[in-house]
Amino acid sequence: MGKDGFQWFVGVVEDRGDPQKLGRVRVRCLGYHSENISDLPTNKLPWAHPMNPITSATVSGVGQTPLGAVEGTWVVGFFQDGADAQQPIIMGTLPGVPRTLPTKGAGKGFQDRSNANYPKYLNEPDMNRLAVNDADTPHPSLTIRKADRETSIGRADFNPIDVGLENASGPVGQKATKQLPGDDGTKFDEPETTYKTQYPHNHVYESEAGHIREFDDTPNSERIHERHSTGTGYEINEFGDKVQRVKRDNYEIISNDHFAHIKGTHNTTVDGGIRVFVNANATADSHYTIQVGSNANVNIQVDKGDVNVVTTSGDINMKAENMNIDVANNFGVKTRTMNVEVNGTLKEIVTGENKKTGAPINLN
Repeated sequence: MGKDGFQWFVGVVEDRGDPQKLGRVRVRCLGYHSENISDLPTNKLPWAHPMNPITSATVSGVGQTPLGAVEGTWVVGFFQDGADAQQPIIMGTLPGVPRTLPTKGAGKGFQDRSNANYPKYLNEPDMNRLAVNDADTPHPSLTIRKADRETSIGRADFNPIDVGLENASGPVGQKATKQLPGDDGTKFDEPETTYKTQYPHNHVYESEAGHIREFDDTPNSERIHERHSTGTGYEINEFGDKVQRVKRDNYEIISNDHFAHIKGTHNTTVDGGIRVFVNANATADSHYTIQVGSNANVNIQVDKGDVNVVTTSGDINMKAENMNIDVANNFGVKTRTMNVEVNGTLKEIVTGENKKTGAPINLN
């Protein structure tokens, strides 16, 4: 255990298929192992244990999973059995600038000869491209994000209308006009990424599948970015703005109450339909309530279609200071009993036929 002298090594990972699933890897060590695969096959190399940081317990699954090095990774470590060199421990990985790329099935070691996946780039630093920010070699995910940005997204646009009113104080038949103002549905754009990384301020993690996490400390361009390889992810820019993208379906399950406070304006544009199911458990007092504060309207506009309000067992109650209905064609009411109570004046102006039927008709 090191009492007979400290023996350290530098080598290359050639296999990570640990049958015991401890995170061990097989490492070919410079000066200890032959480059010739015939002399020393990969499957004859000793398994090397990874050394985890003190912040990771590495017991019973607690802490960070001791996985990360891939075939082709350069590592540095020591042999806990000294000169016997059969019990290697890896202390860390070593980045570099690859001068050659791996060859699958080659007869030489010190490379990813099994898959030839790593390294991927020739004569380029092993540092993640998002951390380097070289205009000549941009990270593919950044290029895709810039090209995939959505613009000119439409918002709800309520058209202004005039409603004709009966002028009670004027001559019979004289019309007054009440105007309902419109709401300009100006289009909006998905914000551009504020990525302006300056080396060495961006701390990047990228997995083999292309999942990415960035903590960018670049002055005046601080960001947090997390992205799935499909493109689903979010970014928080230096101002605290958050842009979130979901490339497919989005599900949110809340086991108890949900509270949200939007201090500005809420804009939602839906290309498909919207369904809201309230009180799915049919419990008492689980109401659907919409309250609009003073000096604001509730506007509902259907460009082409019907507005349907149905209650299968209950009443529809409407109460207002004034109620104005402007119907371009027919206005039909079908009911069993109809009661109309007018405490003031009732005016009926009919330019065509006025037909009343009843058995009997009582006029008082």
